[in-house]
Amino acid sequence: MRFFVDTNVLLYAVNRDCPEHEAARRALEAWLAGAVPFCLGWNVLYEFLRVSTHPRVLRQPWTARDAWAFVEAVLASPALAILGPTERHSTVAAEVIAELPHLSGNLFHDAHTAILMREHGIRRIYTRDTDFHRFPFLEPVDPVG
Repeated sequence: MRFFVDTNVLLYAVNRDCPEHEAARRALEAWLAGAVPFCLGWNVLYEFLRVSTHPRVLRQPWTARDAWAFVEAVLASPALAILGPTERHSTVAAEVIAELPHLSGNLFHDAHTAILMREHGIRRIYTRDTDFHRFPFLEPVDPVG
């Protein structure tokens, strides 16, 4: 069963300063090895680049070159599928927005991920972001806890 991996899992996997590091690193290494197909979206990869290079977020932020090298290593995984919008994207987005009238502000970033997942028939997301529980059609799984 394919699943989606959220940005925070990638960040925990590379940030040795956080307590979630080892568990997230082990999970990511297993996924990258190709045993089980997994998915990402470009929105997640760009968010990883934004956060991993941000000096106010990480004590030792990465350089753009190092962050991009990590993204390239992830992209090289034979098990990875990158989800993108299809011709149904606006229809699925309209459905989700109609079903969840509480969407606003920063939650739209997560909504974009949820919409892509629904569009591609994927329910499970590995994340530590509890906001994904607001999307009843998703199955959030904490890979650390």
